[in-house]
Amino acid sequence: MSGANECDVQIRLVTLRLISHYHILRALFEFESRLMSEKYDYVIVGAGSAGCVLANRLTACGTYKVCLLEAGPSDWNPMIHIPAGFIKTLVNPSVNWMYQSEASKGTNGRTIPMPRGKVLGGSSSINGLIFNRGQKMDFDVWAQKGNRGWSYDDVLPYFRRYESHEDSPDASYRGQTGEMKITNLAWRDPLCEAFIEGAESIGIPRNPDYNGAYQEGTSYVQRTATGKLRMSSARAFLNPARNRSNLHVITNAHATKILLDGKRAIGVAYNRGGANGRPDQVYAGREVIIAGGTINSPQLLQLSGIGPGKLLNELGIEVRHELSGVGENLRDHYGTRLTARAKNVKTINELARGPKLVGEIAKYFLGRRSILELGPTLVYCFWHSDETVRNADLQVSFTPASYKEGLQAWLDDEPGFTLATWQQRPESLGYVRAKSSDPFVKPLIQPNYLASEEDRRVLLAGIKLSRRLMNTEPLAPYFDYEGYPGAHIQSDDELLDVARQRSTTVYHLMGTCRMAPETDPTAVVDDQLRVHGMQNLRVIDASIMPTMLSANLNAGVLMIAEKGADLVLGKPPL
Repeated sequence: MSGANECDVQIRLVTLRLISHYHILRALFEFESRLMSEKYDYVIVGAGSAGCVLANRLTACGTYKVCLLEAGPSDWNPMIHIPAGFIKTLVNPSVNWMYQSEASKGTNGRTIPMPRGKVLGGSSSINGLIFNRGQKMDFDVWAQKGNRGWSYDDVLPYFRRYESHEDSPDASYRGQTGEMKITNLAWRDPLCEAFIEGAESIGIPRNPDYNGAYQEGTSYVQRTATGKLRMSSARAFLNPARNRSNLHVITNAHATKILLDGKRAIGVAYNRGGANGRPDQVYAGREVIIAGGTINSPQLLQLSGIGPGKLLNELGIEVRHELSGVGENLRDHYGTRLTARAKNVKTINELARGPKLVGEIAKYFLGRRSILELGPTLVYCFWHSDETVRNADLQVSFTPASYKEGLQAWLDDEPGFTLATWQQRPESLGYVRAKSSDPFVKPLIQPNYLASEEDRRVLLAGIKLSRRLMNTEPLAPYFDYEGYPGAHIQSDDELLDVARQRSTTVYHLMGTCRMAPETDPTAVVDDQLRVHGMQNLRVIDASIMPTMLSANLNAGVLMIAEKGADLVLGKPPL
């Protein structure tokens, strides 16, 4: 009997402990829920290139409370920080949305992988590290289309404010005290030198700073890197702000809907932990700022009932605000890569495999020169498709490594080099559309590559220029023969077919929440980046670009966020 009593006491004690633990855990859960549901001044969706800048600038004065939501994890993966690790992040679903385009005529019915960063820093954590602003003309066109305050003279101070580039020959164009460290590629390679000399031999000059007074010419690339490490937006802008008490960063928080009160944004619904995670909400007293990027921003607007009424009705989504331009105006650079077999020189192909790769890894961590500190491109060449074009409308990039059939993810077994080319200001228009009311179903992405005759013309000119550069006298000691597509491919139709069969995205998607006056039927935001017809709702990322920049887009997105932060805070223009 006494044993039974003792057992009963033990059971009661265990039960009491469990009840106590339950109440403690419940209290903690309720506290966290209250914290998550707390009203902030600003809620930012997306901790990518733009979101990290916004989080830093909006919390700097200490006046406003900011919540930053990021669907992906922290940027702990070492492949993010090692420059050459980009090749791994392009196919890693733990840091990448792993989007795919729809098939189209321009791709011969192929679907194309479209990597987007799903991690702190967004695509700045997985890109090729290239820093390229574009041309003066690009921004002047934005202003000419009715976007006040977005000419080159207007935006130059914002470029200069965020960057630190101490090697510029003209400080009037470049910043030297900002958080984003920009460095000139220090690597020198005989193939790269021969390529630059070859360009000079056919009339394309060297350019000491393609982000300075003019873009045209050849140059080693400028990079978002310092030392041997990537300088992502998270590292440059978010990390210095993480300890501020008025900034709350929530990772693994997939935004599912913008919370609306009539035409006014009041917060964001999200799942913490993905599709099977816990639903939660966070509220904004002043503004909701969407910074999810060219694919995610229009999808979130559409899921929230803001977009083309016909699409929303088909998906069973209540139309809260008809805005036909949401998801339209998608543009991207479509690149064709030509490869050559090399001789009399060592290329990255040999160094990136077997014992030599082990040696390169060791050299990297010992602080010596190593291929691990390289991105996908070493030299840029900006030129024009014909003599009537005043501003460079095509680009050729050079890498002392060759890819199998021009596909960037796989190196050839033999030594070689690659020239990639694309139309800088594509005219082909595509779209991004939600496929379902389920926020975890990936959207439909249709870039419509090569739909424009002008894009086909300029790309053909770029392919022919690449071949001409490949066959210059300075490269002759190293040039064995054309690998892909091969010298037997000659006619325009054959070359275009090659472009349709093997060309891919250059990862520069933009335009799906276009900035334009309200009279423009494709407009989504005004020149203050406010969503037309809505209150307390802005979009600040690459999706607002009215037309394509003659550039990789990360530099431009950082500028948009820098200027956008001042617009949000009501500061006068610089």
